[in-house]
Amino acid sequence: MITVRLGPWSQMQADAAPVRRAVFVQEQGIDEALEWDDADALSLHAVAYQGAQAIGTGRLLPDARIGRMAVLLEFRRAKVGTQLLLALIEAAAKQGQTRVELSAQTYVKAFYEAHGFVAFGPIYDDAGIPHQSMAKPLQR
Repeated sequence: MITVRLGPWSQMQADAAPVRRAVFVQEQGIDEALEWDDADALSLHAVAYQGAQAIGTGRLLPDARIGRMAVLLEFRRAKVGTQLLLALIEAAAKQGQTRVELSAQTYVKAFYEAHGFVAFGPIYDDAGIPHQSMAKPLQR
């Protein structure tokens, strides 16, 4: 059974950081210095668990941007990303946000489209990986 917990970086860092490091730094080869930023301390973090093991993570920035979505390779077909995304969207709605945005790696763009996100703007490069800006209006 997969569960998702939400909290500030101070509470979630110990579980979220290893997942992000495994996906972004070790798997994708992103420079570790680019992976961490000041926004972590300002964001609400979601961590997905199978039992006690952290298997996925994402964050919601104060401006209603979802980011740093990462799921360990062996759990990517288990709907972990969907559970994380829905938890972050629900948190944004509870904050009174009317729209959420994110920057999707283009190879997972279809995942976000399936969840009601629409692409806007040109495709751009971020840390050597093509990205697409996407947004989703939230119902009140």
